[in-house]
Amino acid sequence: MSARRVLIVDDEEGVRTSLRLILEDEGYTVSVAGGPEEGLGLATEETFDVVLCDVRMPRRSGLDLLPDLIQLQPSATVLMMSAYGQIEDSLEAVRRGAYDYLAKPFEPQELLLTIRKVEERERLQRENRQLKRELGAERKSSQSIVAASSAMQEICGLVDRAAEYKTTVLITGESGSGKEVVARAVHDLSARSSEPFIAVNCGAITESLIESELFGHVKGAFTGADSDSPGMFREASGGTLFLDEIGELSRSTQVKLLRVLQSEEVRPVGEAKPQEVDVRIIAATARNLEAMVSENAFRPDLFYRLNVFRLHIPPLHERTEDIPLLADHLLEGLSRRIGKHAAPLGREVLDALCAYEWPGNVRELENMLERALILARTESISLDLFPFPAAQSVRKAPAGGNSEDEDLSIKRRTRELEERLIRLALEFTSGNRTQAARVLEISPRALQYKIKEYAVEPLNPIPSKPDSN
Repeated sequence: MSARRVLIVDDEEGVRTSLRLILEDEGYTVSVAGGPEEGLGLATEETFDVVLCDVRMPRRSGLDLLPDLIQLQPSATVLMMSAYGQIEDSLEAVRRGAYDYLAKPFEPQELLLTIRKVEERERLQRENRQLKRELGAERKSSQSIVAASSAMQEICGLVDRAAEYKTTVLITGESGSGKEVVARAVHDLSARSSEPFIAVNCGAITESLIESELFGHVKGAFTGADSDSPGMFREASGGTLFLDEIGELSRSTQVKLLRVLQSEEVRPVGEAKPQEVDVRIIAATARNLEAMVSENAFRPDLFYRLNVFRLHIPPLHERTEDIPLLADHLLEGLSRRIGKHAAPLGREVLDALCAYEWPGNVRELENMLERALILARTESISLDLFPFPAAQSVRKAPAGGNSEDEDLSIKRRTRELEERLIRLALEFTSGNRTQAARVLEISPRALQYKIKEYAVEPLNPIPSKPDSN
């Protein structure tokens, strides 16, 4: 929005009146104050886009008034006005946060040109913010959570809600289930997406170094501290700090972390004065924190502080519907990273992937796919490149599908039912895939994949009814 509301603070009535008339003729809404106290009163009650403030005024100068104006009107642009001989004061005001200054006497066009510069700056800043949002959207789309299962689609909805606020998020789930991916999604969808996302594995840092790593230290604070270090809290300032494996922190470090979360201040090792930090905390753990609290291994007050917004990621074997989509998504990323193209996975491979229990979750799936991609001699990845029991069981299954064990397979019967429901939904909606996805209560992307997976032929156009005549 252009700078439309202007506050004038000047002790000379003639100056206030002249400026007001000039600006109102140009369509600005103008408020005037005859001194610092009146100016602060207006700045407390109303919001302004531009503040014009005189440098020399009785009782209190514009230079002294400037910090209060910036605090009360953080989004406003402050322009100082000074008579001949006061330019040094105006330059000092610019150094303290004023945008520019005008030397009295000045022409109306000079005033309007300066305010137009403010408006142009605001326009460029808006375009810059929009560009950052667009770049962020591209990043989000490439790092989006892959979800076909109802459990993970529910997680996606909760991620959207959590991203709107600075609220602390606690992500739980087995190792390798994708907790950091979810944490990054919360950050990328938030207003902090253009600021740092710093991830730290609390279990990978020794007890003697964890405080320094998190809160920083000053030079000489301990042996080996050859220079100042800001610490991860200050490195993440304005953004998000992801504390992975939070359950591995010692009790002493838990006390210090709780103090930081409560005060939003960190005290670097060797420093006497605390420093403010603005950080959004997302914590994650594969451990049962409630059990640790009952066993006196984790502080209950820290647990309650972290457990504001809980997200639980189910293990991969409980959401097998996600495996085909995940496999394709991971394989696409691996192909780019390794520089080796791979064809889409075949039905036999996908059946084996869905049949395996995946004790290592998504991380194990990615590792298996990377190994298979490296070993593959052609673009097609065959089943024998996966050295897990599920592949063996699929290879040994009778080709005719008539064995008693196969007839009792829940996974196989579920797939048959899923294929039948997809065909019925497409028939019911006359082939409209968007409507069919809504009927099936899955995403259009998931439906598109399953149509391809089950080789569902597109419906033929419905013939028009013959003319009764």
